[in-house]
Amino acid sequence: MTHPRTTPGNRAAAQGRWRRTGSAVAAAVGLVLAGLGTAAHADAASTSTQAKVTWTNACATPAKGRMACKALRVTGGVTAFQRAEAAADGVTPQAVDAAAPSGYGPSDLQSAYGLTSAAASNGAGETIAIVDAYDDPNAEADLAKYRSNYGLTACTTANGCFKKVSQTGSTTSLPSADAGWAEEISLDLDMASAICPNCKILLVEATTPTMANLGTAVNRAVTLGAKYVSNSYGGGESSADTSYDSSYFNHPGVAITVSAGDSGYGAEYPAASRYVTSVGGTALSKSSTTRGWTESVWKTNSTEGTGSGCSAYDAKPSWQTDTGCTKRTISDVSAVADPATGVSVYDSYGITAGWYTFGGTSASSPIIAGVYALAGTPSSGSSPASFPYAKAGTSALNDVTSGNNGSCSPSYLCTAQSGYDGPTGVGTPQGVSAFTG
Repeated sequence: MTHPRTTPGNRAAAQGRWRRTGSAVAAAVGLVLAGLGTAAHADAASTSTQAKVTWTNACATPAKGRMACKALRVTGGVTAFQRAEAAADGVTPQAVDAAAPSGYGPSDLQSAYGLTSAAASNGAGETIAIVDAYDDPNAEADLAKYRSNYGLTACTTANGCFKKVSQTGSTTSLPSADAGWAEEISLDLDMASAICPNCKILLVEATTPTMANLGTAVNRAVTLGAKYVSNSYGGGESSADTSYDSSYFNHPGVAITVSAGDSGYGAEYPAASRYVTSVGGTALSKSSTTRGWTESVWKTNSTEGTGSGCSAYDAKPSWQTDTGCTKRTISDVSAVADPATGVSVYDSYGITAGWYTFGGTSASSPIIAGVYALAGTPSSGSSPASFPYAKAGTSALNDVTSGNNGSCSPSYLCTAQSGYDGPTGVGTPQGVSAFTG
């Protein structure tokens, strides 16, 4: 017998019902996801009758000396969102396909991070820059699909909301296209839209994923007026990092967010730069708590999970006071990144056009950039990475206290605890007040 949820039409209808019902089904969802609240990546490790969540890296393994994008695309299984949706509809969740969104959408993310009212009223006039490598020829069209599906206002070149340029600032002489980085771009654009629907979006495409080209793209974004710049890429540290700091990331009064990495415990650059907000990753699930959500450190296995650690080269910024690392500690804050509790993205370049679920700290970086944008323009000369530390331990942040991303000493560098820890920093947003100067 064919289950009523197997047809695209019924799947889309149920998806619409889930978006409308929202928190009304929190109690039912909490029961379905009870096991997800205490262990990161419980979906992917499940041996129940639900299909295991599987995923792949969007981008190919980079050549030596190049940065890797951090987008992870779900290829099969049942995500946390689908389980929640199925619980609301009283049906059995079906495996991931491209017929309908199968990850968290704007209303879910805004609810999880206390942004519902802020997202509706703030961000107008602000510009979030997305820095990635290569060109996504379908970026604007795919963004339109995402925003239309979720009832967000159009963000186009024609209405002045969207702009795509190369690292030189050209709107016509763009880099060569790349399918993997196009997926990364779609994820980044959609997450910026989800968190700050009223913001303008500037996409700056680097010629290749070298630090020099990506750094030049960061400088271009700032030159073009962006006060919030998201970077969803990273690589190994090197002795050149301090020179990259001064050349590309030292922009006072600009909130520059960087993915902490997807390879578990260990420091990456540019997340290790003292001039950026390094963003770790969590597993995010609905729950019956007052907040309605629960988070833990994202970890799949010993080699996959959010990055964290102690830089070998970058000096410790004055606002970071943990004592187990004499240099820069990663991360500062965090947001959802586990693919099993991932986010919905629309993409059409190089793969079958449709809806996909993505994770990785590629998702958490633009989410935090969007929160900074909702909070308002940083003051001239300020260090936005320091802002959340002033609100550590308050209701302005969700303190993530469970899970780890590996083994280390001292343990807080890889294990969640009350207060600051490496994998999740000072926590995840609960509103915007922790992201103002």
